[in-house]
Amino acid sequence: MQRIEERKKQLDSRRIDKRPAVVETRQRIGDWEGDRVVGKNQSGYIVTMVDRKTGYLVAKTTRTKAAHRVRKAIEESFERIPRKYKQTTTFDNGTEFMEYEQLEQNTGLQIFFAYPYHSWERGTNQNTNGLLRQFFPKSRDFSNITQSELDQAVRLLNNRPR
Repeated sequence: MQRIEERKKQLDSRRIDKRPAVVETRQRIGDWEGDRVVGKNQSGYIVTMVDRKTGYLVAKTTRTKAAHRVRKAIEESFERIPRKYKQTTTFDNGTEFMEYEQLEQNTGLQIFFAYPYHSWERGTNQNTNGLLRQFFPKSRDFSNITQSELDQAVRLLNNRPR
């Protein structure tokens, strides 16, 4: 019980309304929203990160939603992103994002959390995940998705007309 209260207090200090005001304006590249897309029967996951200004998507497959695996997937996604484009990111309150302090240290991102059950606070990511579902529907078993297949879908989404 105490652990839940500690977690709530930690997240409350990092709520979305504590983000720098510039994030809301979408005037700079480098403010991201993150989430995961779940396969049929939790057969696998896609960790997604989308830039709020450009809509640029990076994504990695992972077999589990364990916090250390999700953190590693995000770190790998950001390896090629220049430091100046890694400002903030906003997640939901899932336990898969609980290694956020280590993620901040390893990526330079400042991490914030949406309020519980407020999916609209990460609307760019929710919309992008919906587009990704065109390639990977809820009915699909994700255990056989290769990173190469995911990269192709991401490339198509990132290069489509806007």
